[in-house]
Amino acid sequence: MIAFLDFEASSLSDRSYPIEIGWVFEDGGSESHLIRPAPRWDDWDPAAEALHGISRAKLLTDGEHHEAVARRMVEALADHDLYASAPSWDGKWLSTLLRTARLPRHALRLRGTSALLEETARRVLAPVLPGATLGQAVEDLLAQTDVREQESAPAHRALADAKDERRRWLNVREAALAAVRALDGRTM
Repeated sequence: MIAFLDFEASSLSDRSYPIEIGWVFEDGGSESHLIRPAPRWDDWDPAAEALHGISRAKLLTDGEHHEAVARRMVEALADHDLYASAPSWDGKWLSTLLRTARLPRHALRLRGTSALLEETARRVLAPVLPGATLGQAVEDLLAQTDVREQESAPAHRALADAKDERRRWLNVREAALAAVRALDGRTM
């Protein structure tokens, strides 16, 4: 099953660490966890806090132990295809969390949501479009759905942003299905 995930972090520095994780499956099931910083995680950027609204003090009082969150992630997500809007950043924080919990850093692998969006559009459109026009049709569909998506800014909360990624995927899939229905209607 497909799952979309997102992290919020202490900063965007090399020493940053994950402070919140949220994921949502393609069927809508979801989880989110605040992550209590590990002892050596001391990087903090007030500008990042201003974006996500999560204080370090809140993490220390309400966050779950980083090892418990990492183990829950592996338990819940190991057999699923994982996607994130920013796989390089989210992958960094995923790796940080897994390594600190002494779990294999490749226990979970992320791909970019943009690749999934393209694959989804291509898979839906391919049966009804000739190969010569498929590539352009996929590009056009992705551009059209992206224009609609740009109207909403990220919430900068992990679960809300993961849900936005799922919604983007659902929108692309529905737009591709609508295009197929329109093409089928022309041939009748």
